[in-house]
Amino acid sequence: MKTLQVRSSLREEMLDITDEVIQILPGGNGVCVLFTQHTTCGLTINENADPDVKSDMLGFLHRLIPQYESNFKHFENNSDAHIKSSLVGSSVTVPFENGKLCLGRWQGIYLCEFDGPRERRILISLIIT
Repeated sequence: MKTLQVRSSLREEMLDITDEVIQILPGGNGVCVLFTQHTTCGLTINENADPDVKSDMLGFLHRLIPQYESNFKHFENNSDAHIKSSLVGSSVTVPFENGKLCLGRWQGIYLCEFDGPRERRILISLIIT
């Protein structure tokens, strides 16, 4: 098991962690499972070529689930972050071959921060085949 520490700088942002994950991979083939133990951020795979994809995703989630909503009861004012985290998910799984992630041409791995800025911890489990 490996650990990756990621620091966010905004309340909501998507941080491309693909290069950091690549640095952890051994040679050979297998599966890389990433998991975050936090309840107000998530992990996803999406396009990493056009930065508008990140702003479109964050913008839509912000409009869909605003931070302040009259029916939210959670006293920390981050109910939106918990909901967004559940929608995005807390893990991703990516196969790798010859020490390289088997991502598509435009794909990257993102930490989706919904309650930053914070230090986040991602657990990485490598299954070698």
